[in-house]
Amino acid sequence: MAVVANKRSVMTLYTSPSDINGHQVRIVLAEKGVAVDYVLVKRDDALETLAELNPYGTLPTLVDRDLVLFNTQVIMEYLDERFPHPPLLPIYPVARARARLMMCRIEKEWYRYANIILSDASSPEEVEQAREELTQSLLAVAKAFGESSYFLNDDFSLIDCMVVPLLWRLEKMKISLSSPKAKPIHAYMKKMFERESFLASLTEKEHELRA
Repeated sequence: MAVVANKRSVMTLYTSPSDINGHQVRIVLAEKGVAVDYVLVKRDDALETLAELNPYGTLPTLVDRDLVLFNTQVIMEYLDERFPHPPLLPIYPVARARARLMMCRIEKEWYRYANIILSDASSPEEVEQAREELTQSLLAVAKAFGESSYFLNDDFSLIDCMVVPLLWRLEKMKISLSSPKAKPIHAYMKKMFERESFLASLTEKEHELRA
């Protein structure tokens, strides 16, 4: 796990070695160049480990001095406001609202399918259905991956911080996106997977997902 050091105050992020939500936050931290201590917690141990910090025992959990945050989107937006350069949300209210709405849709749709696929508690039938739904949902917007420099934006944004961890796990989820329609997605993936902040965000276990 790469830790970026600079002169800013050190934060602590509790995250599991392969947590898809924690991965989103780690990309933001790397993109901002924030000094951070990573505490890797096994998901089964999170409730006990975080008992005094987070009543829900959920990951990721961010500690910044006396502030404790434990909702992924809240954490990412806090970091974007706390460290405004480079900005990861649009400046203007309408564009910012649209970005937040897209993040909400990604959470409710793509991440819902991904969580079913990656959960040990899901039945084979549930996994197969979620895999098909996620595949078709990605292909339905495949063209959008090639229309801007980044996903739906000319600048790297929090939307990318959400999308890239999910795409990195496609092989683990046994989703190949072999359709010709997926060409813009594969080009986007290649570009994002080579990005410095993304490489810095990976844990050793995440590296192994596409070894």
